[in-house]
Parts: sequence; structure tokens; C-alpha cells
Amino acid sequence: MRPEPKVRKLSEVATRRMFDLDPAGLVIDKAPDRARRQFLNYAFFKLDPAFRRLSEKAKKAAKAEFAAVVEAWSAREDFIVRTYSLVGLRADVDFMIWRIAFDPGLFQAMQAELNRTALAGYLAQPYSFLSMQKRSIYVDRYNPEGEGVEIRPGEGKYLFVYPFVKKREWYKLSPHTRQGMMDEHIYLSAPFTGVRLNTSYSYGIDDQEFVVAFDADHPQEFVDLVHRLRFSEASLYTLRDTPMFACKKKGIREVLEDLA
Repeated sequence: MRPEPKVRKLSEVATRRMFDLDPAGLVIDKAPDRARRQFLNYAFFKLDPAFRRLSEKAKKAAKAEFAAVVEAWSAREDFIVRTYSLVGLRADVDFMIWRIAFDPGLFQAMQAELNRTALAGYLAQPYSFLSMQKRSIYVDRYNPEGEGVEIRPGEGKYLFVYPFVKKREWYKLSPHTRQGMMDEHIYLSAPFTGVRLNTSYSYGIDDQEFVVAFDADHPQEFVDLVHRLRFSEASLYTLRDTPMFACKKKGIREVLEDLA
């Protein structure tokens, strides 16, 4: 006999189709969420050309000292570090350190150690973005069972990073309207399976609202994805999405070899 088809309860169907009608928590008086979340820091560095005029011995020692600090932090179980070179890809920055931890104080501790190295005397930090991982309010209808808020960074050969700010008009739209625009956004993005999105939130802790980071092996796929999303309705509500950084993943010693 053929098994009886499973009949899903109406409540189960409704749950999958539901989205957050009260994202601000004004109606249901949502309690503060104090669950542990990952903090993210994207620290961009620029080398003073004076460093390149040092002796080869001095440059080698300085790079080795700096790399040793980064590698020691990379070995910690409570800390994630990914390093990227931007040499030849942007003029205003040379490399980026992507740091992830549950305690943002660890970013300060690592930076303090780096600041005490000889190389730090030749480094400026034009950009540094701070954000926090949080589940998107727009994905519940696609994955109502939930998904972890911890991320696995640096899976691609490239990382494309930029700060992102929405127009205030976006927050005046009804939840149904915003959800519909994000449904289109998700649909348009679906074919680009080689691009992995890491969106984090900066409300109240940095100048932008989000930091968007895309892992990918093929830059051309990311270019085509961004071009396609320009035609979406949601893009009309973008206030700022620059500067944009194309970062090539490399080990810290290889990154430093690109410098001098």
C-alpha cells in the first residue's frame, strides 16, 4: 500500500509564510535580546612608503614581528582572523585584517599588541568597521526553522566589503512592502551560488547600519550579481554603499611581502 501523504497543519504553512510584522517590537513589547553574538571588525591598513626605504634586514625583522602577533591571535580558539591584500587593487589601503570574536575587547587587545611592533610605526588605518552578527528579519519565510548566527568567514579567494546605509524612507515602509522588495532581492541573487553573503549590523556602534561582505572565488560573478541587483526596487532605498573594497585572501606573511 502506498503511504498516506503527510498533511501539513495550517499553522505550519502559515509559519513558513510569516514574516516580522513588528520588527521594532513596539506592539509585542519585545524584551531585550542579550544572547551571545559574534562581533566583527574589518581593519584596513596603509603603509607609509618610508618603510620601503629601510634596509632589507630591518624590513624583514619588522614584518616577521608583525606576522608573529597575527599568527598567535589566529591560533586562539576564541578568535577568528582572516587576512587580505589590497596591494594593486586600491590606492588608499594596502591590506585588511578581518577579526571576529564574541568579545569586542579582544579587538583592542590584538591591536594593542600590533601597535607595539616596529611595523606599526609605518602604518595608518584609514578605515575600520565594527559590526555584529544578527539573523536577518527577512529570511524567516525561507528558513523558519532558524539558522545559526555564527559565520564561517573567508571561504572564498576574494572578499568584497563595503559599509551600507539605507534611506530613512525604508523604515517608514510597511513590513509587507519591505518584505516584498527583499523577496525580489533574494530571488535575483539565487542563481549566483558562488557568492556567499556575510551581512552584519552596526546600528549604534559605528557610522554605517550594516557591513556587507561577500566571499567569492570568481570576481566576475560578484560584478554580475551587483549589476543585476541595481535593477531591484530595494536599491532605490540605498543611501550609501561606498567605499567598496576588493580584497584578495592571503596569509599574513604573503600579505606583508606585497607591501615591501
